[in-house]
Amino acid sequence: MKLNHDNQFLREVRLKEEEIPSREIFPFSLPVIRTFTGLKFHPNVTYIIGENGMGKSTLLEGIAIAFGFNPEGGTLNFNFSSYDSHSKLDEYLRLVKGTYRAKDSFFFRAETFYNVATNIEEMDHEPSSYGGKVIDSFGGKSLHEQSHGESFFAAFTERFQGEGLYILDEPEAALSPLRQLSMLSRIHELVQQGSQFIISTHSPIIMAYPHAKIIELSEEGMHEVELEETNHYAIMKQFLENRERLFHHLF
Repeated sequence: MKLNHDNQFLREVRLKEEEIPSREIFPFSLPVIRTFTGLKFHPNVTYIIGENGMGKSTLLEGIAIAFGFNPEGGTLNFNFSSYDSHSKLDEYLRLVKGTYRAKDSFFFRAETFYNVATNIEEMDHEPSSYGGKVIDSFGGKSLHEQSHGESFFAAFTERFQGEGLYILDEPEAALSPLRQLSMLSRIHELVQQGSQFIISTHSPIIMAYPHAKIIELSEEGMHEVELEETNHYAIMKQFLENRERLFHHLF
């Protein structure tokens, strides 16, 4: 696949190391931040992966907020807060943006997507000078009247327009394996339309997009790896090929 650097809306993120008060306090005490100096993004798809507690969602959140997104997700125009619990990491990040500006954008957070859906309904109850309803761009059906997985997928298929920057935090949370494959297909469509993705995930299916950059976080720091080198892939492969042996050690 030919890399399209023209749609690299976000090139790099750097840490303002000279401004950090202490590496012993949150979020600077997180494994990823303790050793973090910077990260260069792939022009198409970058994955940030790792075990729970490594700080990948905090890093992704910081990048998104520094870019201008609402902490709980949505487009750059969303401005609401159900519970102000985000870290202040964004204040210590410096973003290096690309030459061109994205025509579309979305920060998707699985854990707060319900709040985004609620905010959409609240906005649609108010008179709009734009004419249409916000929910129309999600397919027209209330996200609360769909299953969790259907509402997630409506965002990917209906709301994402192309030529956009899409930051996704664990998008596989409510998706079946078949839906995850469909999401890979949708990612490819949007990449072909000039989009850039930055994705945090635990799913070996989601992180299998060809030629993407995979950054794995560990206690030792961050390293670029191939899909087959990830712990996620190795564990899933072992489970599928020899689960009896795995169960023997587990039980």
